[in-house]
Amino acid sequence: MTREMKFGRRAARSGKPGALVIFLHGYGADGADLLGLADPLAPHLPNTVFLAPDAPEPCRNNPFGRQWFPIPWLDGSSETEAKAGMAQSVADLNAFLDARLAEEGMRPDQLAVVGFSQGTMMALHVLPRRTAPVAGIVAFSGRLLDPDSLAAEALSKPPVLLVHGDEDPMVPFADMGVAGRALTAAGFETYGHVMKGTGHGIAPDGLSVAVAFLKDRLPGA
Repeated sequence: MTREMKFGRRAARSGKPGALVIFLHGYGADGADLLGLADPLAPHLPNTVFLAPDAPEPCRNNPFGRQWFPIPWLDGSSETEAKAGMAQSVADLNAFLDARLAEEGMRPDQLAVVGFSQGTMMALHVLPRRTAPVAGIVAFSGRLLDPDSLAAEALSKPPVLLVHGDEDPMVPFADMGVAGRALTAAGFETYGHVMKGTGHGIAPDGLSVAVAFLKDRLPGA
């Protein structure tokens, strides 16, 4: 049984929706934290609908935020709890994607997913294991959780843009290389951008690269 997730929505600026971008937020945040990115993106993607769900669980470390799954080294949860929480959230996210595509009248190839931190972890895990490929994944400041299983378990191979700050204290910058090597080895079209001097966040240069990637991958945007 899947859990419903609340979400924010920004309609297409042009009034003529032709593409869909879904934001997946990080640990301890919520959908509103990333939905604000629709403001700088919309002028470049005027036909795009933007959605940002709240992760299905309250965050153990922040009662005002949400989490996709617990993180043992941050919140004292067990590895078993973390794996169970992620498995449930994978099912929840798949159901959310199916429902929103149907509701918006969009095909998977009209959808791009933008993740940040734990949201990136979810995007890089869930999207390749869906049969129909989405238009692209923008992965900010996260990691590929199980790189060794990717090649064997990938059912689709959407293009991926990895973006990471080289001074990230939360998710090590080295994880960008780990993800990039695994994705490339598994046959994914993979791009990367280093946000120099940036910690655990999204710098203007990273957002600019993401805009260019989305415009290229979403012709109807």
